Amino acid sequence: MQETILIGTGLIVGLGIVLWYLLQTLLVKRQVREAAAEIEERRKRAVKEAEGLKKEKLLESKQEFLEWRTEAESDLRRQRQELEDLERRVVGLEEEQRREAKELRRRQEALDEAEKGLRAREAELEQQHRKAADLVSEQTRRLEAVAGMTAEEAKRHLREAIEQEARHDAAMLAKRIEEETREKAEAEARKVIVQAIQRCAAEHVVESTVSVVDLPSDDMKGRIIGREGRNIRALEQATGVDLIVDDTPEAVILSAFDPLRREIARQAIERLIKDGRIHPARIEEVVEKVQQEMEDNLAHEGEQIAFELGIHDLAPELLRMLGRLKYRTNYGQNVLYHSREVAYLAGIMAREVGADVGVCTRAGLLHDVGKAVDREMEGTHLQLGVELARKHGQSPDVIHAMEAHHFDVEFRTLEAVLVQSADALSAARPGARREVLENYVKRLEKLESLAGSFDGVAKAFALQAGREVRIIVESSQVTDEQAFWLTKDIAKKIEGELQYPGQIKVTLIREMRVVDYAK
Repeated sequence: MQETILIGTGLIVGLGIVLWYLLQTLLVKRQVREAAAEIEERRKRAVKEAEGLKKEKLLESKQEFLEWRTEAESDLRRQRQELEDLERRVVGLEEEQRREAKELRRRQEALDEAEKGLRAREAELEQQHRKAADLVSEQTRRLEAVAGMTAEEAKRHLREAIEQEARHDAAMLAKRIEEETREKAEAEARKVIVQAIQRCAAEHVVESTVSVVDLPSDDMKGRIIGREGRNIRALEQATGVDLIVDDTPEAVILSAFDPLRREIARQAIERLIKDGRIHPARIEEVVEKVQQEMEDNLAHEGEQIAFELGIHDLAPELLRMLGRLKYRTNYGQNVLYHSREVAYLAGIMAREVGADVGVCTRAGLLHDVGKAVDREMEGTHLQLGVELARKHGQSPDVIHAMEAHHFDVEFRTLEAVLVQSADALSAARPGARREVLENYVKRLEKLESLAGSFDGVAKAFALQAGREVRIIVESSQVTDEQAFWLTKDIAKKIEGELQYPGQIKVTLIREMRVVDYAK
């Protein structure tokens, strides 16, 4: 029974397995059919989509082909048009070339004809030239026979005549150019100088070598003399001046070449008169006090002049030296006022011509500062002044202008020339200086002898106080052209050998006089 159950169970299990297998087989087949159906569906959709895409691409290809063909046809038409235009242009050029070739052939024929004519004309001219040469030779032989000289000699004479004429023309041209240049230069220089002089107010006072002290009464004269003249001796010893007590009422004369000592003596005597105590001890005390006050006032005088000129940075030592120039004269001209005048003139002229006004003014003020110490130290006033300026920090341009104002060095700047010109103007103006008669006469004699040293000069006269030299030449020795160059040579020699203020006019006179007598 149990076995039957087992067999039955086994059959059931086996039947179950067979059924599961069958079911699985059916399920698999079903899935295979569904997958095949899905694949077929997808294949159909893919085929359909591919046909649609193929049609779309085909349409696009057709459209692009149409566009390309249209563009190609347009390019083809344009190229065909360009070829036609080029062909017409080539045809035109060929036609033009044919016309030019025809014109060239015509011109060549004309040139050939002209060349034939020129050859014939050349042959004719050659024949005429030979005839002319023969005629010239014959004429030259006849002229040489008549003139008694060869052609070379005639050429030499002609060359000399032409050369002389050219020299005459050159001399006249040079004279005219020089006169025009001189007139223009003199006019411009005169304008600048006149403007400078008009704008510069200068004193026309000439210093002397004596001073006069007024006395309140004749009794005071006796007190100044003192017992047995001891007061006068004390004054003369303390001040270094000579006291002249003469018959002049109520006056005492002080005589000395040093204006500073005269001024000290004058102030000392005036103080003694005012004080009333006059004896040797008091005299020495007052003179010493006045000397001290004068030293203090010197810097003030220099500072005042510098302030008037707008110069504010001078060293105190230079200001004191400038103040001392107030009591120094040169040919009777006050050196301090001369320096101020030179500074004014140089500054004004510098402003007119565009030079450095500061350099000109400063150099003009300091150009004679060495005269303040040239009596106490060894050396010229120019050397001492340059040393003082260099010591107290003046600029190289100022120092050069100071060095050059007496022509000791060559002019390197326009400012130096202006300072020298201003110095000459200040010294040469009327009433500025007093000149010793002997020096004046010697200068005129030297000027006349220098002008008379040239060949052909008959007489020479110095006129207008040496401002002009008038020269008379021998007309038989000096021609008109030579007179022009002789005047220049004399002027150059005067410039090189003489020292003079301003300028000297050289006038040369050449005349021919023919004298005969009726008998």
